[in-house]
Amino acid sequence: MKPLSDIELEALLDDLESDRVERKESWSGDCRDKGGQAVCAFANDLPNHEKPGVLFVGAKDDGEPSGLPITDELLRTLADLRSNGNIVPPPSCTVEKRRLKNAEMAVVAVQPADAPPVRYRGRIWIRTGPRRDIATAQDERILNEKRRHRDRTFDSHPVVACPMAELNRVVFEQEYLPRAVAGDVLTANARSYEERLASTGMIVSVEDLTPTVTGVLTLGKTPRTWLPCAYVQFLRINGTEWGDPVVDEQELDGTLDLIIRRLDEKLKAHLTVAVDFTSGTTTETRRSPYPLVALQQLTRNAILHRTYEGTNAPVRVYWFDDRIEIHSPGGPFGSVTRENFGQPGKADYRNPRLAEVMKTLGFAQRFGFGIADARKALAENGNPPLEFQVEPTVVLATMRRTP
Repeated sequence: MKPLSDIELEALLDDLESDRVERKESWSGDCRDKGGQAVCAFANDLPNHEKPGVLFVGAKDDGEPSGLPITDELLRTLADLRSNGNIVPPPSCTVEKRRLKNAEMAVVAVQPADAPPVRYRGRIWIRTGPRRDIATAQDERILNEKRRHRDRTFDSHPVVACPMAELNRVVFEQEYLPRAVAGDVLTANARSYEERLASTGMIVSVEDLTPTVTGVLTLGKTPRTWLPCAYVQFLRINGTEWGDPVVDEQELDGTLDLIIRRLDEKLKAHLTVAVDFTSGTTTETRRSPYPLVALQQLTRNAILHRTYEGTNAPVRVYWFDDRIEIHSPGGPFGSVTRENFGQPGKADYRNPRLAEVMKTLGFAQRFGFGIADARKALAENGNPPLEFQVEPTVVLATMRRTP
């Protein structure tokens, strides 16, 4: 993405009627919430400018500098708008400190989303002239129509020949929808079942009722019938080498929610806790061979970031006596490369719609922090450093047992 020049930014600052600009004098009070709404609206790009929208922090309503100190902490907070999980799918944006009109300002440039609608805390925000507003049913239909097939990620593609009846309506209306969309929005509108499925990416559109990959994985009655790779293979191996006896084996399939919950149960069942009684005292020390949070972050990362296209391979979780291996089909994607894989701040989304689903279901609080959280948990538990083997078609994460 090419950064906007100083001349372009100052012109936007001075254009008080532009629907591509939001100005904030500070970043306190309700400014953070309104800033998130603005980023969401710019990503939706209802007027179809196909140009970035800009949030200026440190600028008055008339475009003049407010004198706000632009600190590293402020820039980190602004950058967190993309990854804190409140905006789904995560927008593409940059955060910079720029000197404009002889003063420093924070500049958040937001690119139009390829697959709108984008939501902030369950609501679809748009720009109508120089103000923000919540999308109407007609606005939402326009945003849905903006999706072009060539721009869709694979998780937004239709599952050919799959009928809409494959999607579990009760689960959608009683469990998923209340989590995905704010309650007052659901109460206020009279959208049809088909319109709501389209809005959340579960079907292609109101005109094309074919379930998408996301729809089948989230609501499908038999997901593996349509996506043979949609399962996790778990093995508990009694030993440290391939060929040692397998003491537990299971294929975990079903909807995304069911797979993750069943996998969590399996991990907890095998996660024994060693107990050491300190000599001469009644002190009891408990240590787990692996921290549960690291296991959850890495297995969920594997399920989310794997490729579901052109493969029948599952996610594989192999638990040896001295290590756990997690194999995820599909190599690095987008801005993530073999060289920068796992580095802080390096994240991209092969399956942005599935990321939205996992956030809605409560399996992801922040986007792009899974590996960092896993590394921190392993270090605190005394485990050796996390290891990655990154290949073009697979990523292997290895956790080693505490010494």
